[in-house]
Amino acid sequence: MASQVGAKSTGVVTRFAPSPTGFLHIGGARTALFNWLFARHHGGKALLRIEDTDRKRSTQEAIDAILDGLDWLGLDYDEAPVFQSKRAERHAEVANKLLEAGHAYRCFATPEELEEMRAEQRANKQPMRYDGRWRDRDPADAPEGAPFAVRIKTPQSGETVIEDAVQGTVRVANEEIDDYIILRADGTPTYMLAVVVDDRDMGVTHVIRGDDHLNNAFRQLPIYHAMQQIEGDWVQPIYAHIPLIHGADGAKLSKRHGALGVEAYRDDFGILPEALFNYLLRLGWGHGDREEITREEAIELFDLGGVGKSPSRFDIKKLENLNGHYIREADDARLAELVGERIAGEVDTTLLASAMPVLKPRAKNLNELAEGAAFLFAKRPLEITEKAALLLDREARGNLAILAQRLRQENHWTIEALEASTKALAEELDLGLGKLAQPLRAALTGTTTSPGIFDVLVLLGRKESLARIDAQAGAVD
Repeated sequence: MASQVGAKSTGVVTRFAPSPTGFLHIGGARTALFNWLFARHHGGKALLRIEDTDRKRSTQEAIDAILDGLDWLGLDYDEAPVFQSKRAERHAEVANKLLEAGHAYRCFATPEELEEMRAEQRANKQPMRYDGRWRDRDPADAPEGAPFAVRIKTPQSGETVIEDAVQGTVRVANEEIDDYIILRADGTPTYMLAVVVDDRDMGVTHVIRGDDHLNNAFRQLPIYHAMQQIEGDWVQPIYAHIPLIHGADGAKLSKRHGALGVEAYRDDFGILPEALFNYLLRLGWGHGDREEITREEAIELFDLGGVGKSPSRFDIKKLENLNGHYIREADDARLAELVGERIAGEVDTTLLASAMPVLKPRAKNLNELAEGAAFLFAKRPLEITEKAALLLDREARGNLAILAQRLRQENHWTIEALEASTKALAEELDLGLGKLAQPLRAALTGTTTSPGIFDVLVLLGRKESLARIDAQAGAVD
């Protein structure tokens, strides 16, 4: 007998069960988060299962990306991941028990016969379902040695009712559920069988997943009910089917809406994990009007009663606004490490950390922080943007030359002292402060936007600041 997974638990046990045929997309990440939070809220266990039975499409790269994405979001698991592909023997064992007990049967229908059946159903505009042709037939009717699949016997009358923790009471007429295959002719288990066996063996008490799986629940229950009759300890889990995520326009979420892998939000968009954690939490779950919720608060507050029945809408702008909040709250040294990786060339992370208090108030992502900090590490001669170059006309450069002389006389290279000297010079030259400050910004950073200009002077230091000003002041036409 194949070994079973884990030990039965008397508390809450959830599982996240991704298929490694692609990266951890945003919908999967939210499902993982809800499962993790529900288990943590109830002091239970959060488990991970990699559903890698599609050997042609499952890749190690995708497995690594899923594990990396979960780790980045801070979702830890209480046991080592279960790989579904390694449990085929156990799945087949259950299929054979169902077969021996009369809850399943051998189907000898050939691919040609099944296609003929489907063509007839299409022509008659009937639902595409297996017609049960081998359900009550004697296997002896089949040619000797003919291949067969094993099908579960589903109820043919009445209805199945699920009390879903999110959707409420859901009913399906049993005649709509056909006898589906649980074991293929080559002896390999199907998804429907494998999921039920693994959930039961892992002790899963709550199946929390997207509502696109709601129909699967009605197909999977006959296996629970049959095995309950055979062994007596196959208790069906509590189901909670979460509405899917749509784009901001209400259409099904696609790549143009932001249906990307979690790694894209980290690497390309510069989103912090705590921001994505918070944003995914609020996609379809709420607690009053609270928008900003910490990890600890989420664990305390989360329960399925707060999950809505309507699809939520993904909005990248809202995510970036929330990310801006977490950037402002983040530790400066940590931000410096993250931002330093996004700046070309050698980066002094100590200097970068010291710049964070003036850089992060206006930034919504790590890319904007990197762009705003790039001037600190730029090599002379600076590249001057087209807009900045317009500020450095002959008059402005002449004024910069005068300013450089004044700043050289400054004994205290502080924001207050530099601001006082610059304002005094502007008054002497009968200029508005902007007439000095804007060309100064262009000379120091090569751009027209930066933190406060006196912050820039202090961050660059006396020597580098004066060298940059001189480089532009000396370039008089």
